[in-house]
Amino acid sequence: MSLVRFSQTPWFDRFFDNDLLDWSNRNFSQTNTTLPSVNIKENDEAFMVEVAAPGLDKKDFKIEVHNNLLTISSEKQEENEAKNGNYTKREFSYQSFCRSFTLPATANGDNISAGYDKGILTVTIPKKEEAKPKPARMIEIN
Repeated sequence: MSLVRFSQTPWFDRFFDNDLLDWSNRNFSQTNTTLPSVNIKENDEAFMVEVAAPGLDKKDFKIEVHNNLLTISSEKQEENEAKNGNYTKREFSYQSFCRSFTLPATANGDNISAGYDKGILTVTIPKKEEAKPKPARMIEIN
């Protein structure tokens, strides 16, 4: 009796590395909870982190910087109770997320500001003065 051996082709190996099957890196954490979408923008003056988090209040967020690591997290708990005659209906909900970003060397972590408007949390991280573009200057020839 002979054994038939199937070899994995490089295509097969790459198939599982493909983003097609990698749902965990998009909107789900390792604990299968949803993560908000994030945009990171940069201009000459600052970096902006935009977090899509509709349905939350600004009091639900916690933003901290420690050792050049910016951490944005949220935790919200709700409990609703309705009594009607002989029965009581109680509903609980809990949602949380935590996202962390390493600040670049050009960021000024001491002057970070944040605002929340229409479901978007915007964290503004100014750049250090030495990282901002400087206008051209004329050099006098002696």
